[in-house]
Amino acid sequence: MEKVKAKKHLGQHFLNDQQIARDIVEALTLHGNYSEVLEIGPGMGVLTRYLLEHKEYHTRVVDIDGESIQYLKKVFPLKEADVIHGDFLKANLSEWYPGSFAIIGNFPYNISTEILFKVLDFREQIPEVVGMFQKEVAERFAAKNGNKTYGITSVLLQAYYDIEYLFTVHEHVFTPPPKVKSGVIRLRRNDRVTLPCNEDLFFKVVKAGFNMRRKTLRNALKSVNVQNISMDLPIFDKRAEQLSVEEFFELTNLISGK
Repeated sequence: MEKVKAKKHLGQHFLNDQQIARDIVEALTLHGNYSEVLEIGPGMGVLTRYLLEHKEYHTRVVDIDGESIQYLKKVFPLKEADVIHGDFLKANLSEWYPGSFAIIGNFPYNISTEILFKVLDFREQIPEVVGMFQKEVAERFAAKNGNKTYGITSVLLQAYYDIEYLFTVHEHVFTPPPKVKSGVIRLRRNDRVTLPCNEDLFFKVVKAGFNMRRKTLRNALKSVNVQNISMDLPIFDKRAEQLSVEEFFELTNLISGK
């Protein structure tokens, strides 16, 4: 069977290393007791092969690339309904899955952050994600406060997920090889059903703080309506990257008057 050609406009880089593929699949832990797994961007099925070995969950794949879809249907024992030709970012995932499901994939670099924001939208249904990203992006998602890579996405994702950086993948194991290294991370849903503060205001405070990350919060939060609060409080002497997720909750409550 002729191989699928990697398409630059889709950000495709096909993983060739079977051991790395197995390691990515084995990083799924069934956290949250899901029995459904959705693979995004399977390409030629290097992860799919090992996912299908696991009978404790049912695997479906979604790819926007029609050539990849045809290849997967011919090579793997997948039912018609388990091979979705479509755009993950535009899908209503609740129509695909009424219950909980995990997500896995060697994600295209150009949409990897959008994929995780989509995950946030469906966080009550997605207890676990294992994904490969551009290394610096993976590090940013998993970064803790005090780290220069810690930013808006770090805080928003970690408000709902515990994130672990698992391992680094080098360029030479891909076709075509990307120009940067990759990193594999795992997200597992935490116990927060709702945030301990106003969610909309929390998002605004986090974004405002990091949009002017070199300034103290006293100056960075001028775009947020901060009233009836003493700006002399020590927390306003800090910069956004110094605050933990929990401290951002406290700051949001302080601003909202709670």
